[in-house]
Amino acid sequence: QVALVESGGGLVQAGGSLRLSCTDSGRTIGTNAVGWFRQAPGKEREFVAALNWSGALTSYADSVKGRFVASRDNAKNTVYLQMNSLKVEDTAVYYCAASRNPGWITIGNTADDYDYWGQGTQVTVSS
Repeated sequence: QVALVESGGGLVQAGGSLRLSCTDSGRTIGTNAVGWFRQAPGKEREFVAALNWSGALTSYADSVKGRFVASRDNAKNTVYLQMNSLKVEDTAVYYCAASRNPGWITIGNTADDYDYWGQGTQVTVSS
């Protein structure tokens, strides 16, 4: 059973950086594609970034391209989301999600593409 846990959220000023981490306490996620999503108050959950099992294939939402970088260290069973040049509109609860699909050819960018979800970590960007 996958039990994803996100960490690294917090309060940061606009223009600052945060690095989120996602790991699984019970099993390896080294064979799973992993996605990052976020949900702001009153808004629907939206795709942020994803990477396949090796990290060689990545995908980003237009709103974060050039600012966010998804990476992974399978030896540490951890996936990261480095968030730079943060904006107030990046404020949201950030979730990581794992897919049974390792992402050999494509990786999903919708919530339906992912099977296991973490509880989320709050990111607040102040002006």
